[in-house]
Amino acid sequence: MTATVCVAVHSPALDSLYQPTQAGYAASMQANALSGRVLVTGGAGFIGSALVWALNQRGIDNILVVDRLGSDEKWRNLVPLRYADYMDADELQQRMQRRDASLQGITSVLHLGACSATTERDAAYLMRNNYEYTKDVCLWALAGGVRCVYASSAATYGDGERGMSDGADLDTLRPLNMYGYSKHLLDLWAARQGCLSRLVGVKYFNIYGPNEDHKGEMRSLVHKAYSQIQATGRMQLFESHRSDYAHGEQVRDFLYVKDAVAMTLHLMETPQASGLYNVGSGGATSWNRLAKALFQAMGRSVQIEYIPMPEALRGKYQYRTQADTSKLRAAGWSATPLAVEEAVRDYVVQYLAHDRRLGDEVLA
Repeated sequence: MTATVCVAVHSPALDSLYQPTQAGYAASMQANALSGRVLVTGGAGFIGSALVWALNQRGIDNILVVDRLGSDEKWRNLVPLRYADYMDADELQQRMQRRDASLQGITSVLHLGACSATTERDAAYLMRNNYEYTKDVCLWALAGGVRCVYASSAATYGDGERGMSDGADLDTLRPLNMYGYSKHLLDLWAARQGCLSRLVGVKYFNIYGPNEDHKGEMRSLVHKAYSQIQATGRMQLFESHRSDYAHGEQVRDFLYVKDAVAMTLHLMETPQASGLYNVGSGGATSWNRLAKALFQAMGRSVQIEYIPMPEALRGKYQYRTQADTSKLRAAGWSATPLAVEEAVRDYVVQYLAHDRRLGDEVLA
């Protein structure tokens, strides 16, 4: 059988390195992908640091954390975690491009390093960080037969009118914002170049939980509303601007970050898993239910104020998201995610109430 070759237009140096064979790839996947050195990009960020935490829970600390630490507080996510080394993302990209020997021994790549702001409008920035960077990481991994899981997004599905199946024809999807398009473009590239059968792309839905506080406006409603309720006793939700949805009854597939990283590591450790996978609860929960779970966890009476949705969001707003998780289940995932009420309580009681990060809970 002839090996499929991925061609990267932007990086000839990497193209010349990508000379895998089917036999060599299969052999490399027989070993436990987490048995050697684990590379986690975006490792100081929300889901990335949660992955490092989950690896630590398994006794794994031979981890190379890669990120871009700026002026926000995400460095605090790293403090309670155990890892072998840290590297700046630009330095990693340069070392990958020159096939630097310092990266030898890496057996798995968890690529979470990207801009996650759905409101980011700098298209060139998103193309560099979410598309070009991810291509370089994927090509480097493929060249060495290294197992690679990268972050895609449910934002690639757009308004969801075409469904939210990870088996959908990618050419039919229409993302609503540049963030979603940058993620979608990488999925398209991998599929068209024949690489997707040797990669795993995870389409994260609405993930929430500890280690997200640095994300500003991209924080979950739970994090934002926790402070709002403490200060005012009430929280705000957007009104519905569709007659078929009552205020607060717009629904999302909410998934606690601890469940999200467990699903991600399951896919990493399942050699036969390849292609795109939805990572979500498989259910649809209203904003009202999520809000009530938060008030309950805080021991407060429910006080919700509905406010008009900004005009700029109305044409890009998703009224319903729900992951089709049948492909994930077919790949052997059998656990039941925490219910919203249980997850929100864990988040509030164990973390938000004490300003803790993942890894701090051992000190409680």
